Amino acid sequence: MKASAFVYPWDVNGDPEAPARIAALGVHQVTLASAYHSTRALTPRHPRHRIVTAEHAAVLYPADARWEGRTLRPHPAGDWAPGDAYGEAARALAGAGLEVHTWVVLAHNSRLGAEHPDTSVVNAYGDRYPWAPCIAQPATRAYLVDLAAEAAVRPGAAGTELESLGWYGLQHLHAHDKTGGVALGDAGQYLMSLCFCPVCREGYGARGQDADELAAAVRTALEPLWRGAPDDGGWAAVQKLLGEGPAAATRAWRDDTARTLQEAAVAAVRAAAPEGFQVLLHADPVTYHVGANPGVDPAHILSVADGVVVPCAGGPGLLTPFAEQRRRNAVIAANLTVVSGMGGSPGTLAADAARARERGATELRLYHAGLASDGDLEAVRKGLSAL
Repeated sequence: MKASAFVYPWDVNGDPEAPARIAALGVHQVTLASAYHSTRALTPRHPRHRIVTAEHAAVLYPADARWEGRTLRPHPAGDWAPGDAYGEAARALAGAGLEVHTWVVLAHNSRLGAEHPDTSVVNAYGDRYPWAPCIAQPATRAYLVDLAAEAAVRPGAAGTELESLGWYGLQHLHAHDKTGGVALGDAGQYLMSLCFCPVCREGYGARGQDADELAAAVRTALEPLWRGAPDDGGWAAVQKLLGEGPAAATRAWRDDTARTLQEAAVAAVRAAAPEGFQVLLHADPVTYHVGANPGVDPAHILSVADGVVVPCAGGPGLLTPFAEQRRRNAVIAANLTVVSGMGGSPGTLAADAARARERGATELRLYHAGLASDGDLEAVRKGLSAL
C-alpha cells in the first residue's frame, strides 16, 4: 500500500538529515503543510529547536496578488515558518525521492475569528467560536475557495489534501481547553455546533424554521445534558432532543452548504492545477459530523474529488461507507496515528494497515513524521517493511 507521512516545513528546514530520515521510513510520499492553523509542536530531532509555536493560522509560502485589497485574506507565518518555508521543505523532500503533496487547513482559523468576529459560527446561546468560520457566509466561502486553490497548487506538488473543508464546531483543542466537564456525545456536539449567524438564520428560515424559535428549541434540548443526563449519541438522539422536523431542516441546510463549498473548492483547485493533480479531502462519512474531518456524503464526495483521507484512530470502521461506493480508482486513505505519546500505536502498524485494507483502504496516511519519537519512527519503518 502506498503510504504518506504528514510533515511540517519546520520539521525539515534547518535539519539536513530530515529528508533522508523520512524517506528511510519506507513512505512513498509526504503530505507537507502549506496552510496551517495555530499550534505548538514538538520537534524532537531538530538541531536548532525542540518546540515550535505557530502563533496564528498562516500560509507557509508568499501569498500572491489575488488577495490585494481584500478584507479576508491569509496571513504570512512569523519566524516559525518565514518566507517560502513550504517551498524550501518541498524541494529538500523531493530531493530525497519523495513525492510531495500539499496539506491545506481551511475552515479552522482563530486569527480570522479574532480579527473578523462576524465570520465565526455563533451557537444557540449567542457564543462565538472564533476558531470556526461559518462556511455559509459568502465572503468566507470566497476566501476559502481561493485559499484552497492557492495553497494546494504549489510548485512541484503532485496533489493536495484539503482538511477542514466543511463545518467546524464546538469540539476543538482551543488554547487551555476546559470544555470537558460535561460529556457531550454526537447529539450534544451537533446541537452546540449549529450556527445562528445572520446567514444561517436565513438558511433555516428558507427551510421553514423560525430562527429564534429554533435557537430556543436547541437550548431546551441541551438542558438535560447540562444537568448530567446521558447523551445517547447518533442522529436518533438529535431527533429525539430537537424534534424530527427542526432536526431535518438544520441538517438539510448544513449538508447543502458544506456540499456546495466542497464542490467549489475542488473545482477551483482543479482549474489552477496541472493535469493529473490529485485532490483528496479529509472526511468523515457521517454528514452531520464536524471538525478537521467534516462529514460528507460518500457517494457525492467521491464524484467530486479523487478520494478521501479517513480518520482511523478509533479503528477502520469509517472506511467502509466509502469503500462501498466501489468507485474505480478512488483513493481511500486510512489515516493512522503513529505517535505513541498522542495515543498512536506505531508498533501495530502492519496489523492496523491490514485491517484497514480489509475495510477498503487503498493507501495509508501516517500522522506524524515530525512529531514522533525515534522509537516510534523505527516501529513505523519496521511496520511498513512488513507490508
